[in-house]
Amino acid sequence: MRIGIQASYSGGFQQTAKEIRDLEAAGLDVALVSEVYTFDAVSQLGYLAAVTERVDLMSAIFPIYSRTPALTAMTAAGLDFVSDGRFILGLGASGPQVIEGWHGLPYDAPLQRTREVVEICRQVWRRERLEHHGKKYEIPLPADQGTGLGKPLKLINTPVRERVPVMLAALGPKNVELAAEIAELWQPIWFQPEKSGEVWGESLAAGRAKRDPALGELQIVVGVPVAIGDDVDALHDFVRPHLALYVGGMGARGKNFYNDLAVRYGYEAEAKEVQDLYLSGKKDEAAAALPEELVRSVSLIGPEGYVAERVAAFAEAGVTTLALQPLDGSPEGRLRTVETMRRLAG
Repeated sequence: MRIGIQASYSGGFQQTAKEIRDLEAAGLDVALVSEVYTFDAVSQLGYLAAVTERVDLMSAIFPIYSRTPALTAMTAAGLDFVSDGRFILGLGASGPQVIEGWHGLPYDAPLQRTREVVEICRQVWRRERLEHHGKKYEIPLPADQGTGLGKPLKLINTPVRERVPVMLAALGPKNVELAAEIAELWQPIWFQPEKSGEVWGESLAAGRAKRDPALGELQIVVGVPVAIGDDVDALHDFVRPHLALYVGGMGARGKNFYNDLAVRYGYEAEAKEVQDLYLSGKKDEAAAALPEELVRSVSLIGPEGYVAERVAAFAEAGVTTLALQPLDGSPEGRLRTVETMRRLAG
C-alpha cells in the first residue's frame, strides 16, 4: 500500500517543501495538494516538483469548473514535465458553495462535464487536433475554414506521457460509477472498510463493467486522520469538528452531498440531527452528535497493533493509497507517523 500526505496549504511553500523532502526520504509515496479557496494548487505543485525527486505529486483536487478543459490538460502536461512524469491529475466537481460562491460559476451537469474534461485532456496529451463537440463543451466550426476562426489546434509541446493518470474525487453513486469507468484512480471520502461494499460496491461494479482495460486496475486513494500510540484515544475528538462541518454545514439543507453519504452509511437520523444543530449555529453540539462508529471507522487512531489491523482492513477493502492526515501538528510528529505507517503498510 502506498503512503501519501496532504501538503499544508495554509503556510509558506518553502516550509511545506522542506517537510515533504524529509517525508520523501522517510518513504512517502505521494504528496497531495488541495485547491479550494486558497492559493492555487499549481503554484505549490510546481514548487514541489523542483525540490523533490521521487514522490508523486497529486492535485487533490482541481475543480472541473474553474479551468477550461484545454487549460486543465495544458497545466497537467506542464506539471508532468517539470516533475519528470510524477504528476497525477486529481479532478472533482467540488460543490455549489465553492463553485458558485467563490468562482461565480453555475454548478451544472457535473457528470457530463467531468466525462468531457477527461476526454479532452486525453486528446490534448495525445496531441490530437482538438475539436469541441461535447454536450457541454461544443464550439461549431465555421463554414469558412480560411478565416482560421475555430480551426482545430494541437498541443505544441510533446508531453512526457500521452496519458497523465487521472484521479476523480467522487461521492454519489453515478459519480463513483463514472470514476470506475474512466479514471485511473478514485478518491472517496470517509471510507469505512466494513461498509464500503454496501455503499460503493454496486457503482464500482457498474463502472468497471464499462472500463477500458488499458486503464489498468482502479486505484483507490483514501484520506485518513492518523495518530499512533497508547494514549491517543482522546484525539478522536479532533476528528469530529471536521466531520461535523461537512455533514452539517457544507452546502444547504437538502443539497449537501456529504450529508447524503452519511445517510447512505446508515446514519440517517444522526445526519439530520448534526445538520439541524450545525445550521442552528450549535457547532460543538453537532460534533458531539456524530456517531461514534463513524468517527472511529474512518480514522487510524490507537495503539500500533490496532492501527495495523485497520490498515489491513483498508487494504482488504481495495484501498491502494492512504493519504495521511496526521493529528500530531509538529513536523517531527508527522515524520514519525509516516515512518511508522510506511512500516505497517509494507
